Amino acid sequence: MTGPATLQPAYSWSRIWREEKSRGVVIQIMVVLIFFATIAWLIGNVTANFAALDKTFGFKFLWQLPANYDINQVLIDYNSQYSHLRAALVGLINTFLVAVVGIVLATILGFTVGTLRLSNNWLVARLAYVYIETIRNVPVLLHILLWHGIIINTLPHPRRALNVGDATFLSNRGLYVPCPLFEDGFGWVAIAFAAALIGAILYHRRAHRIQMETGHQVHSVLIGLAIVIGVTLLAFLAAGSPIGFELPALRGFNFQGGINLLPEFVALTWALSIYTSAFIAENVRGGILAVNKGQTEAAQSLGLRPGKVLSLVVLPQALRVIIPPLTSQYLNLTKNSSLAIAIGYMDLVATLGGITLMQTGREIESMMLVMLVYLLISLLISSFMNWYNNRVRLVER
Repeated sequence: MTGPATLQPAYSWSRIWREEKSRGVVIQIMVVLIFFATIAWLIGNVTANFAALDKTFGFKFLWQLPANYDINQVLIDYNSQYSHLRAALVGLINTFLVAVVGIVLATILGFTVGTLRLSNNWLVARLAYVYIETIRNVPVLLHILLWHGIIINTLPHPRRALNVGDATFLSNRGLYVPCPLFEDGFGWVAIAFAAALIGAILYHRRAHRIQMETGHQVHSVLIGLAIVIGVTLLAFLAAGSPIGFELPALRGFNFQGGINLLPEFVALTWALSIYTSAFIAENVRGGILAVNKGQTEAAQSLGLRPGKVLSLVVLPQALRVIIPPLTSQYLNLTKNSSLAIAIGYMDLVATLGGITLMQTGREIESMMLVMLVYLLISLLISSFMNWYNNRVRLVER
């Protein structure tokens, strides 16, 4: 009795390791322990180094006054006497602006080029192919530097700026456009626009439901657009046209007034857009090719025009293939915007992760915040695209 009882624990451990389910649990526990041990070692190492340098860990530096540096593009009130937190907020807004505008432009270009890539016209298809292969096989940083150099070195100086109606000017200092000035009563126009937009969306949903139930097609997009424009215009006229414009004017060596789109912003946004559009175009081409040709042939047999076949039959089915890789491209564009520092565009990396870091000496805290912000932005984009993917996915009966 003593011999078998002594061997039983060893036999139990070997049996646990031989069983697939229990072995998986043991491996997972070991990985978790190793992960937390590594984190604990890193924290201990950082703490020891901070103690050796007589430094403390904290985020009070964000409220330190003044930041003592200017930012070339500000969409909110800011000057060098504000805190580092305000400077970081300005950089974050600049990052958001590049990401949003870049995603919109890249999507339009990508879907257009991806569709043209499948054109029956040999020349159009070849040009789209050359565009894709040329753009996506050059590093994005080179794109940014190239377009920035083109804008700076080829456009005229402000005194010889390209003039459009004495209201819009294009020079190597950027694009200057009129700035809207909202007067009393504009709030009612905004309310009317919001109400009209909600009404147009509800009308579109109702028209779509009727079409699904009866097959009767209503041009809800055109009618909805007419509702939004008509209601907003009536509210605008009734409120006494409560919008004025500040026109840019040449004073000294540069333009003053209006809205200035800096060369750095234009170059960065355009470079990221065309670079990402090349990858989106291939995603779109793959999604369209994934749709069975029988779907296209059946739609053509019903007499639908090629544009209707693409928009009503092919693309709705291709979206379930396009959206997952499209999400990755949106994330890549947003993260690639951190290369803005190469041409002096003041985004989050250049402000919080650059000048603020160097002035305050808070390397760990600054980089942690920058990484956290980019993580949150990426999670927001992923969440929205996953929600949209669930809306358009193929639902089996």
